[in-house]
Amino acid sequence: MSEERFDLAVIGAGPGGYVAALRAAQLGMKTVCIDRNEQLGGTCLRVGCIPSKALLHSSERYAEARHTLAAHGIGFSDLSLDLATMMNRKTEAVAGLAKGIAFLLKKNGIERIQGEARIEAPGRIAVAAADGESKTIAAERILVATGSTSAELPGVPIDEKRIVSSTGALAFDAVPERLVVIGAGAIGLELGSVWSRLGAEVTVVEFLDHVLPGMDREIGKHAKRILSRQGLSFQLESKVTDAEVGGEEVVLSVEPAGGGEATRLSADAVLVSIGRRPCTSGFGLEELNVALDERGFIRVDESFTTSVPGIFAIGDCVPGPMLAHKAEEEGVACVERMAGQKTAIHYDRVPAVVYTWPEVAAVGATEETLKERGTEYRVGKFSFQANSRARVTGDTDGFVKVLADAKSDELLGVHILGPMAGDLLAEAVMALEFRASAEDLARTCHSHPALAEALKEAALAALGRALHA
Repeated sequence: MSEERFDLAVIGAGPGGYVAALRAAQLGMKTVCIDRNEQLGGTCLRVGCIPSKALLHSSERYAEARHTLAAHGIGFSDLSLDLATMMNRKTEAVAGLAKGIAFLLKKNGIERIQGEARIEAPGRIAVAAADGESKTIAAERILVATGSTSAELPGVPIDEKRIVSSTGALAFDAVPERLVVIGAGAIGLELGSVWSRLGAEVTVVEFLDHVLPGMDREIGKHAKRILSRQGLSFQLESKVTDAEVGGEEVVLSVEPAGGGEATRLSADAVLVSIGRRPCTSGFGLEELNVALDERGFIRVDESFTTSVPGIFAIGDCVPGPMLAHKAEEEGVACVERMAGQKTAIHYDRVPAVVYTWPEVAAVGATEETLKERGTEYRVGKFSFQANSRARVTGDTDGFVKVLADAKSDELLGVHILGPMAGDLLAEAVMALEFRASAEDLARTCHSHPALAEALKEAALAALGRALHA
């Protein structure tokens, strides 16, 4: 058994782990990154964010060709769907990006080990490497970046064939005629949109009385209306209690969330997308008594130190938004604090995006949150119907919503439902990061014609003086 010594050992090569390793190397730390998978990038790159966005983009193009390009004078005589080619494009994109991460690790002198890691003690990791060799890693610090996995629903066992997680929903070899999506969060609505565009009859079952939990309710209400118009159907305030797989069909038992008589819902495939749970077991944390919270997340302090000195944790396995970009920021902040820097993360300014079409994007507080806090605020809204660029492209669904403090005018939240909302939000994130006011945003010159003008107009509306509304 060989033993190697490092300043930092990172367990997990997802967005949080590999970015932390890169920053550590930049700061002069001798670093090793350990991951069980041959392909780097974690859930996000392999079976999450990236492949889903590839399918979202491809399915958007297909839907555009079927439904909207005729209005631009573009017609087709024989439009068809080649799902195998679409899936292959997704696979190639993922493979290319994974190779890019491997290149970056090598470029920065980071040792990469493929294998199962187990923390035997602070500063000591045993690795069962994929090549069959056992290794012992000695490291001054250990960073746990093991991510998360799909949450399971009692009574609805996932087999990744008929009943699938997001992983299985990214790998169908044929478009299911009927798809039931359990959960109306970002993952459910994104993947439901993909298969709806490609021809599936999609029904979304949600326990709550609204879609997109955690997002601004008004934005969610309008998003649901648009998605319904696109073909998705919704059963809100409903819970799935049982699933029976028989032949080519799955039959679900669906009850009212508040209790009542169950009904039966049949489908060719079922996607369980009720959230994610942290991966915190099976690699030594239990034996070392690393403290977890009641939901299984690793407890950390502001420097991402666990209850065991020398062991740190970031990303989906610690509390907070389970988002790739949040994990990246934590990875950087964690290793910079190891190096004596005073990096901080403002969690109330972490953006969230849902990549349906139109997209949904948000940063900061929702109206519901501000009401709960008793904060006095002003609202400014501007519809993409009145935006010149949106009108000429035909992407006029949605609006921008700006929330500002009634006294100081400081921006408190920005919510966008509309074309390219995720990209438009970057300006709002920067504005909140620098504690800008609605007037600061309103007085910033924006290009014309551009979708971002809607953000300026919403800020003007919050001041009571929108120009184009």
